[in-house]
Amino acid sequence: MRRRLLIWILWPSFLVAILAEGLLFSLIHPSEILFFGYHPNISDEGLYTIGFFVIWFFCALSSALTTYILPGTYADMSKKSDGEFI
Repeated sequence: MRRRLLIWILWPSFLVAILAEGLLFSLIHPSEILFFGYHPNISDEGLYTIGFFVIWFFCALSSALTTYILPGTYADMSKKSDGEFI
């Protein structure tokens, strides 16, 4: 059951992170990004990768908080069968 909950959190956040990164980096080129006034010594592909994982983390955090506050998701998981989940 925990694997299913993990997939419910990670898969939607992955899809939203793809869209968010596409939107973000279509508006901002990595060469325009400054960290504390300095351009990082990382390739554009490296910044795309780091940006994707940061966005994916925040989207997964949002999905995890959503599943946490849903009634009957994780607290009652041991009491219900798989067909009665949510």
